[in-house]
Order: sequence, then C-alpha cells, then structure tokens
Amino acid sequence: MTDFKNRRVLITGAASGIGHLLALRIAAKGGRLILWDVDEAHLAGVAAEIAAAGGQASAYACNLADRASIETAAARTLADHGTVDVLINNAGIVDGKRLLEATDAEIERTFAVNTLAPFRTVRAFLPGMLAQGAGHIVTIASAAGIAAVPRLADYSASKAAAIAFDESLRLEFAHDGVPVKTTVVCPFYVATGMFEGVRTRFPLLLPILRPEAVADRIVRAIERNEARLILPWFVRNVFPLRLLPVAWFDALMSFFGVTKSMDEFTGRKH
Repeated sequence: MTDFKNRRVLITGAASGIGHLLALRIAAKGGRLILWDVDEAHLAGVAAEIAAAGGQASAYACNLADRASIETAAARTLADHGTVDVLINNAGIVDGKRLLEATDAEIERTFAVNTLAPFRTVRAFLPGMLAQGAGHIVTIASAAGIAAVPRLADYSASKAAAIAFDESLRLEFAHDGVPVKTTVVCPFYVATGMFEGVRTRFPLLLPILRPEAVADRIVRAIERNEARLILPWFVRNVFPLRLLPVAWFDALMSFFGVTKSMDEFTGRKH
C-alpha cells in the first residue's frame, strides 16, 4: 500500500475543488503537501488551512499551461524537497464550447493543462522516484475521456490522451521493472462548479458526484495502489458497449442522456 505519512505529496490544481479536498485529506494522514496552482491567493489559503490543522504544506505558484512556469516550479520544488513520493496531476480546465466556437488558443490551453502538463511534471519528478526506488503517479482524467460528449471535443480528447498516458506509463514501468505505481481516475461530472449546469438523465446510474466523496475514494485508491478508478461504476459499461455497431453505441449514449448532458452547461463563474 501507499502510505501518506511523512511522504512528500505534490498536487497540481490544489487551490480549489478536488485538489483542495485531496490536500486536506492527505495532510490529515500525515502527508507533507506540496501545492501547485496558478491562483496564488487561494493556494496560500489552502496551505494556511493545512498549517492551522497541524499539517505541513508548501505552496508554489505555477501556470500549468506554460512550460517555463512548470520548469521553474519543479526546480524550486526539487531544491526545497529533494523529490516527491506521490505526484497527483489533478489540474484541469474545461471551456465547454462547440468546436467552431472555441478559439485555437482555448483548445491549445486545454491540451497544455490537461495533457501536456502531466507529461512535464512526470518528466521532472520521475528521475527522483527512480533514484529512491519508489513512487506513485496519479492522473486525474475523466469519464469524458472514455466516452466523448458534445461541446467537449477538446476536453474529451485531452482526457483520453491522459488515460492513454497513464496506461503507457503503467506498461512501461512493468516492462522495465520500475518500482513506481500509477493510478488513473476517471470520474463522471463532479459538483465542484467546474461543470456547473450539466445534467444527468438517470441520477441513480450516473449521478453528479459529490466532491467530498470523490476525494475520499481517490485517497483510498492511492493507498490501495489501485491502477484504475472509474466513478460511478456504471461508466465501466462503456467498454463492452464499444463492441456494438457505432449507430447502436451512439443511440445508447443518447438514451442515457450523455449526449445532452452539456446542453445547459455554464461552467464556473470567475
């Protein structure tokens, strides 16, 4: 199992949402938190919250859409902490626009944060994990990377890439005998505000997930070295459904309300 006590745990996107909740839970288990986010004010608040509860947290401003910012934050983190034991690539963004409504800059930013940033953080911290002979890399992806959704072309594609990235790492590590664990997390919509306005047709099968419950389940998955966490369980049915003819698959996605789930999306208000 992965024990958080006295482990250096880096969480990207830690200033709000799932990242914030993960930080609090892991700090309560004795983890030494390293928090990254572009929102310096809220990030400092999370670090202060952890410190007030008797935990340890260091905060680093980092724009995950910018390679130079990642390199700077990684260099500072390595200088201050040596390396990290658990890397949680949690940061993510969504615009929720139809393909022709999104600008090139918005599409590129989505891929920079959701796909390229995990590549860059892993390349920065994997050497330290290899040197110490242990580590755990967590990729927070999305159920939208398993089954794509209208108005999420860039988001779904970026999260599908993140899932493939995790899978390739897992197989590469096993092939090379590398003692580093991986966990990929694929949740349905989570009520953090990021997907404000989304709807579900069958809430018993595909509920809008409570962020606290999701954070609890992610922490448990990391501790148990689970390779893949899909929430809710019903999303797993997408895999066998893909064996059906495309027209049948599309009809089922429509029946379950997936294709209309973003129709009333407004997103987080800044």
